[in-house]
Amino acid sequence: MLQTVLAGAQSDELELEPVFLEHGPWARELESSGYRVHVLAAGRLREVHRYLATVVRLARIFRRRDPDVILNWSAKTQLYGAPAATLAGMASRVVWWQHDIPARRGIDLVATLLPTRAIGTTSRSAAEAQERLFPRRTTFVVGAGTAPPGDGHRDRDSEGARARAAAFNPPADAVVVGIVGRLQPWKGQDRLLRAHALLRARGVPVHSLIVGGDSYGLSPEYASSLPRLAEHLGITGEVTMTGQVADAGPYIERMDVLVNASDPEPFGIVVLEAMARGVAVVAVDAGGPRELVEHGRTGVLASSGEPGALADALEPLLRSSERRRSLGEAGRARYEREFTDERMRERFFAALTDLAARR
Repeated sequence: MLQTVLAGAQSDELELEPVFLEHGPWARELESSGYRVHVLAAGRLREVHRYLATVVRLARIFRRRDPDVILNWSAKTQLYGAPAATLAGMASRVVWWQHDIPARRGIDLVATLLPTRAIGTTSRSAAEAQERLFPRRTTFVVGAGTAPPGDGHRDRDSEGARARAAAFNPPADAVVVGIVGRLQPWKGQDRLLRAHALLRARGVPVHSLIVGGDSYGLSPEYASSLPRLAEHLGITGEVTMTGQVADAGPYIERMDVLVNASDPEPFGIVVLEAMARGVAVVAVDAGGPRELVEHGRTGVLASSGEPGALADALEPLLRSSERRRSLGEAGRARYEREFTDERMRERFFAALTDLAARR
């Protein structure tokens, strides 16, 4: 989402200066594109001396650059940015972005306690959960957006993914149901496999396409359990797992239906990526997808992320190509009206400009 915000946003009216807390290729790429980029080697939060040094260095940047808005891009960066802004005498300029549906735990509680003018979220569900934390902060909602197919920054890396996706060859009579995301329990790849087995038992031919890998090694046990689960369910020959890919777009284009089985999902950018390509979507009736998908018009909302609910939501679509086509077309039309990258940037910077003006 941050790359989508930054892409093409630098202008006479908007001057954006990203600050990264570690070195990496993205910072260098933005710098070569003309951005003024700051990189601080912050280390880990538990390294107290490095944390304090990073806060002091951030405060110096704020004093030197005098920004109208200090946008902390996550709960974690709020732990650095808010103290630094306070040290610089700019606490009233702090805004931070809540990417999750927060709970009453650790980092969300601490980030909320720190000074902030407002907290942005990508869905009303996330905003309502944030408002239940103490102290109650002003929130605002800007739904995410995504670039039209063929126009995103990831497409430069997608040639190999496109070739591998083209080689994907499911049985002619099977409808391809896909799921995209890092292999982690909350994403629900296991629930899709169990829904697949239920559909198979009902006589519905289906091929599951699982796109994603165990990036950053966050859930290696879960990732390795999925092939074993498919074997246990007797569906190994009906499941394709791609592993980590640079660009999921070419695989989404091979799907008949995309499933988002996360429960709850703070937003669900992959739902938009499917809608942008005219692919019918099934998502859980909670969190961000509830606000993206008009049930029965631009997609289908399952009553929960449980395998039985997913199977029930999928079955009518798998039995009707016409139903899939009409939902896909309506989903693409809604994406084009409301959720392109340009529309998202308009909403995003309008909200920040309003906050800056009211300060």
